[in-house]
Order: sequence, then C-alpha cells, then structure tokens
Amino acid sequence: VQLQASGGGLVQAGGSLRLSCAASGRTLSSYHMGWFRQGPGKERDFVARITRGSSASYANSVKDRFTISRDNTNNTVYLQMNSLKPEDTALYYCAATRVDYSRNIRDFTGWGQGTQVTVSS
Repeated sequence: VQLQASGGGLVQAGGSLRLSCAASGRTLSSYHMGWFRQGPGKERDFVARITRGSSASYANSVKDRFTISRDNTNNTVYLQMNSLKPEDTALYYCAATRVDYSRNIRDFTGWGQGTQVTVSS
C-alpha cells in the first residue's frame, strides 16, 4: 500500500488542522491505520491509530485534542487536530498495519513523505 499524507501547515497555538491520508494501490479497509509524528531531532512517535472496525486509540499527549477517523468509501484516513500546541510541531506520517493492537513503527508499512505541521506560540 502507498500512502500520502496532506493537510499540514502553519497555525497559531490553539488552532486546528485536519490531516488526510490517501491510499493508492490497495484499499485501506483491510488495514488498521496509524498516524505518527517526528519532531526536530526526535524519534518518530505514535500519535493515534484506528482499527479496521473504527476503534480508535491515542497517545496520552494528544488524547482529547486529536481525533482519528476513516472513510473506507474514499480510501482515506483523517486526523483532526484541535487545541494545537507548539510541541505538536512535527512532520506527520500515516501508515498501515495488519498487526492487532500495535503502536510499533516496525509493524507499519506504506510510509509516505509526511506533511509538516508547525504551531507557533
């Protein structure tokens, strides 16, 4: 599966963005999907995941602010980000997995180039 994230940009603290992840090559409905992010000089970290059945889970740092969702009809996954903070600044990636419950980047595939999110204070 090939994935492409989009929707990033520059936003002030407290603002919102919605990221999209579009797939080509395969349908997303057969995968659990995840969002990860990599800040400057940091490792790539888990942000959120959604199962094939649309059950969502989140990193503690984004819980209650971010919402992951999927539209299998349009082969797209979304990440709605509200109440953004400067520490949310990162390159955001989406990826796919068939491994149940995993948040480990090694279990995910289809990494694209990511989309940059910059939050100013």
